[in-house]
Amino acid sequence: MFPTRTTPTRSVVEELLRRIGQGDAERIGELYAERGDWKLSWPEDEHGRADTPWIRHRSTRADAVAHYRELAAHHIPEKADTRIEGILVDGDDAVVLGAIRQTAEPTGRSYTARFALHLTVRDGLVVRHHVYEDSLAVARAFAPGPEDTCVP
Repeated sequence: MFPTRTTPTRSVVEELLRRIGQGDAERIGELYAERGDWKLSWPEDEHGRADTPWIRHRSTRADAVAHYRELAAHHIPEKADTRIEGILVDGDDAVVLGAIRQTAEPTGRSYTARFALHLTVRDGLVVRHHVYEDSLAVARAFAPGPEDTCVP
């Protein structure tokens, strides 16, 4: 087994995860570059839905701050949990693997979604943020109507 060594990329990623856990959108945003590449792995026709407004492509630090504010506004914070299973680092790139458990504020439905987060760090700031997650679990939790009939 290779020893884990701290790199500038790993340090930024670990600090980003710490700040996300604390939930302060402004402090999280400080770790993003003024311009960046932010994508989510949702089907294009699902971006910008009224019930999941945080799910859309973004390109600025202000967009990143807005993302974390919108995410918090649509979930019940005391029912949230994130499990990080691994952080893989190769140069400027990092992949964070894990699972999130959230509860949709408008419906009260809980969901668990596995994710992979691909980050690129340059000059101490995140310039790429690509999320691959279980979008079906999220969509079901936010869809109006009974749980058993809310398949998107």
